Amino acid sequence: MDLTPEILRESYRKMRMIRAFETKLGELVAAGKMGGFMHLYAGEEAVAVGVCTQLADVDTVASTHRGHGHCIAKGVDVHGMMAELFGRATGVCKGKGGSMHIADLDLGMLGANGIVGAGIPLATGAALTAKMKRTGGVGVAFFGDGATNQGAFHESLNMAANWKLPAFYVVENNGFGEFTPTEFVIPVEDIAVRADSYAMKSLIADGMDFFDVTAKAAEALEHCRSGRGPVLLECKTYRFAGHFVGDPLVYRSKEQAEDWIQNRDPLQVFEAHVVEAGLVASDDLREIDRSVDEELASAVEAAEAAPFPDVSEVTRDVYVEAS
Repeated sequence: MDLTPEILRESYRKMRMIRAFETKLGELVAAGKMGGFMHLYAGEEAVAVGVCTQLADVDTVASTHRGHGHCIAKGVDVHGMMAELFGRATGVCKGKGGSMHIADLDLGMLGANGIVGAGIPLATGAALTAKMKRTGGVGVAFFGDGATNQGAFHESLNMAANWKLPAFYVVENNGFGEFTPTEFVIPVEDIAVRADSYAMKSLIADGMDFFDVTAKAAEALEHCRSGRGPVLLECKTYRFAGHFVGDPLVYRSKEQAEDWIQNRDPLQVFEAHVVEAGLVASDDLREIDRSVDEELASAVEAAEAAPFPDVSEVTRDVYVEAS
């Protein structure tokens, strides 16, 4: 896919929306307007958008507990997402899913998932479905470095490689599994090498660079669609906030965080690239900033005004009715 100025502007809009959305959620939780654990995606925008820019309508995505960014990148409605997080009936899951279970099957978003690594077998199943039905689609799983120590990760990769499934596994290696530095629990420097055990193609991308992620994702997806089997892509990235809103962040140094945030911010890296190359004007990006802020403010206002689900709906869409 050629990255035309139109695609670049839309990619920036999605990254900017993810950043603004997550920043606003942090404010709402701190103000006591939103409950529950909130895992923010700020800092990792280039991964979600870089990958999803290369996806087709027939492709499906399985997400994580840190899934807002994947949802926005896949095109889930921001108004519906905000309403869902407020627990309102107008939410994409009618207010019953919340932060860690947002889904929109019509868009191929199989859902965020509160269980670490649980989206990996779901995407593997979606890849098997795509192969059997010959849809041309790819099952995509986003997951963190910690999930690569789960049995579901290894079982899924083994199955996908053995059956040559069109499965695309995207590791968002942000350096920490909850509060534990990755090097404390994973003996290899590059998680991508774990694909070697399954004779699987692997790639490594700079997860703070939209263009590197996009190029590696395009290569991976071409491999998957060609019938040559799955791909594991490791994106080395960094979460700007803690594991959850309210995390005291005592396990990482202030100097480390400042270095990533000040020098490797994916939005700043993107802007420097496109403006210097003459692909998108700085004024265009500022107009996108204004548009995003307006849309987000509208989403919050609408969500706060929306009704809660009626008590009569408590079991609807939750249990499967026996036929």
